[in-house]
Amino acid sequence: MSAQYQSLKNNRQWRATTGISQKQFEILSPLFAASYERLFGKSLQSRQNDSVTDARLKTPEDLLFFLLFSLKNGLTCDSLGFVFGMDGSNAKRNQETALRVLRAALQPLGVMPKREFKDVKEFEECFKAHKALIIDGTEQRIQRPENQQVQKLCYSGKKNATR
Repeated sequence: MSAQYQSLKNNRQWRATTGISQKQFEILSPLFAASYERLFGKSLQSRQNDSVTDARLKTPEDLLFFLLFSLKNGLTCDSLGFVFGMDGSNAKRNQETALRVLRAALQPLGVMPKREFKDVKEFEECFKAHKALIIDGTEQRIQRPENQQVQKLCYSGKKNATR
């Protein structure tokens, strides 16, 4: 079994498996291929010609589909490897490589989300055009308070004693 983007029949399947439409995939593919060549100094096909093993992901489009599928579906590397007919460790390496290439393709376009800020001023500058900012802090760890009363306020109620 090996998943292939050529098997997708309609836009619904494209969005369900990759999160983007076929048209968006076709726009992104040449940017992805060019970014791959910039990062590695040669095309995916020429790198594979230098390899002694037979690759499962033969084109930049295959690699891009593999990455988008993995990001959309959240499978473990072993499951992802099974779906694409490769070992789990190869799936992990391919995913890391493809993610690096995708970042390099999207950053010049200015569509990568900002992930880190060096200070509060930079954070405020980034979000000044927005009226509201929602932060999901439900699972934030805190240091356990020493005071028994304060401990009770911080207790989530999710932990149950087992006997």
